[in-house]
Amino acid sequence: MFEKNISIFMYDDFMKETIARYKFRGDYIFAKAFSPFMRKKLKTVEFDYLVPIPLSPQRLYERGFNQSGALIHETGFTVTELLQRIHSEKQSKKSRFDRIHLNQVFQQLNLNIENRKIIVIDDIYTTGSTLYHAAKVLKEGGAASVSSVTLARG
Repeated sequence: MFEKNISIFMYDDFMKETIARYKFRGDYIFAKAFSPFMRKKLKTVEFDYLVPIPLSPQRLYERGFNQSGALIHETGFTVTELLQRIHSEKQSKKSRFDRIHLNQVFQQLNLNIENRKIIVIDDIYTTGSTLYHAAKVLKEGGAASVSSVTLARG
């Protein structure tokens, strides 16, 4: 289903605080700061589409932007919305066990992805559950491969 993940940084205390400022406190400037690192990584992989992990409409309203989409946009690549998120409790509020046993939270938007190579972009790889669920939906939709690039891995 899910081929591989490439993470740029380790999710240490510094990255935890930095990503919290970016993601939860709306400090969009971090998307610009991370963009050279993201661009360098993305130049090493082959893909047809860069897909951000979507937020539910409620979460998008709360945050004001999708942090994964912002990373793609600030690197100068095209954001391709292929997934829709079903609203659920915040991932950051769930235990590791709950994250691993997460029910499917994504639906594919009606776009032709047959035989396409897709890279899913997210901020943090913890259990891999979110990325696994995204990959499952995209593979079921006909994607040839699904991998991910994340800012940090914890």
